[in-house]
Amino acid sequence: MSIVSEDALPENHSVRVADNFKFFSDRIFGNPDVVVPLCKGLSKLMVVDVELDRNYDNPQLIFESMNSTGKELSQADLIRNFVLMGLDNGIQTELYRKYWRPMELSFGQEAYSQSFDDFMRHYLTLIAGEIPNKNAVYEAFKKYSRNTKTVEAGIDSLLSDIRRYSRYFCAMALGLEPDPSLKEAFYDLRSLKVDVAYPFLLGLYDRYDNDLLEKEEFLSIVRMVESYVFRRVICSIPTNSLNKTFADFALHVRDFNGENLMDSLAVRFCTFSSYKRFPDDEEFGKNLLSVDLYSKVRTRSYCLRKLENHRRKEKIGPNEYSIEHIMPQNKDLSGSWKDDLGPDWERIHGTWLHTIGNLTLTGYNSEYSDRPFCEKRDMEGGFRSSPLKLNDGLGQVERWNEDAIKTRGEALSSLALKVWPSLEVPPEFAEINEKTSSINGNGYGIEGHPYLYVESGDYVPGIKELFDSLRTEILAIDPCVTEHFLKLYVAYKADTNFVDIVPQKRGLRLSLNMKFRDLVDVKGVCRDITDVGRWGNGDVELTLSSKEEIPYVMGLIRQSFEIQMSNGA
Repeated sequence: MSIVSEDALPENHSVRVADNFKFFSDRIFGNPDVVVPLCKGLSKLMVVDVELDRNYDNPQLIFESMNSTGKELSQADLIRNFVLMGLDNGIQTELYRKYWRPMELSFGQEAYSQSFDDFMRHYLTLIAGEIPNKNAVYEAFKKYSRNTKTVEAGIDSLLSDIRRYSRYFCAMALGLEPDPSLKEAFYDLRSLKVDVAYPFLLGLYDRYDNDLLEKEEFLSIVRMVESYVFRRVICSIPTNSLNKTFADFALHVRDFNGENLMDSLAVRFCTFSSYKRFPDDEEFGKNLLSVDLYSKVRTRSYCLRKLENHRRKEKIGPNEYSIEHIMPQNKDLSGSWKDDLGPDWERIHGTWLHTIGNLTLTGYNSEYSDRPFCEKRDMEGGFRSSPLKLNDGLGQVERWNEDAIKTRGEALSSLALKVWPSLEVPPEFAEINEKTSSINGNGYGIEGHPYLYVESGDYVPGIKELFDSLRTEILAIDPCVTEHFLKLYVAYKADTNFVDIVPQKRGLRLSLNMKFRDLVDVKGVCRDITDVGRWGNGDVELTLSSKEEIPYVMGLIRQSFEIQMSNGA
């Protein structure tokens, strides 16, 4: 009514109704030819009123089927109706008013569906302990809502829990955090697009909200996650398993009963190796000096902004300055630039152009253009008079050459070690971790497999050659793949085993850690060993007898690997 009467719109009005009214108004006014066709179209609209009998009808199933041919429903719509349908009208209204409507307002009308779907996936990962597929959040929610513990707690308790965790999510993911230091930390995490950490962060926020975690400790853990993620980005470590890493951390936080969560998490980070590792200062600093930072579109501005704002009270915003290449990107360098760089200018340009030593921030990007360094330095608004800390020292540089780029890069890399610090683990925890690592070492090697071990009386040269050829192919699948010799088989892992090999006298018996029904095996060489006791993991088994079979077998192995890597995506 407010729209029609041209009154001020009420607070929390429906954005969609207002937008739709404007859409039709813009097309009708000044275009009288559309009025008649529009009225004819409106006359054909029908309102369908469906009455259900609670004793016989399932309103949720009818709701899903009626909408199955139209626009796909969001997970948020499906979950809301699943929770509220079937309840008495009075209870529906009360629960919607008390829990659901506040969530809709917190998420925002325009982004509600997507934001809520994301939140619910993270919530279920934390609470239920499994990562739902993005397109199966609704099914995962139904499963969780029907478990005995949830049913016994009741619908009010379930919605109260969802509402509580949604507040945490909105604070972290949508910028609604009231505390300034936490708000800044959450913003930095969002800049890194580290959404997979939210199940873990939701668990932390719950402890913080219930006074089980001090704010400073919470903040330190968030910053530790930030360092972990950014260091891995700079070191080009694959990120496809981070969802599982943080899901495991979420369960650790949920079930933690100790006194020092921060140190406990740091110790867990220290146990990571290979593709899960927390890069140390040497690896991080070395990579930051030489990596093509400019090509890392998601993190390049974040990186320079963080370096600029370190220990600075008056911080710069994300869009106040643009990235400047001190040595220009233009491959057709001017004579002045070639003179500064020297006879090896082409190599220097190709090697150092996009590295941190040659990148800075400026508000004069267009003015600088491809000017010689001395002009960029001395012009009005040039480096010599720049107020930015990133440009400190540039005013004193005479020539911008390879040595100057490396010197500045080394200085910024050293600063980066303070901005994104390494792990700090108390000595007593480090000793415990070292002992645990020693105990967990299985002590097995190739000598435990007689058909592969040269000095064994059962050594079979052909089997060893076949094994070496296959293992080379498996380890080349991805840098994250690791090899583990166990007592009964050799395991190849990404996050966990995806293929196990049992060396035998006449070949290699392989177990693929996947469901047989998910396998595509056009040659039919695999066997379904579901519920059959075998050494190894998974429901798929096959035998490799010759090198000629390796290309096809590798296709099967990659299926197992890819299923593991995409699990929960």
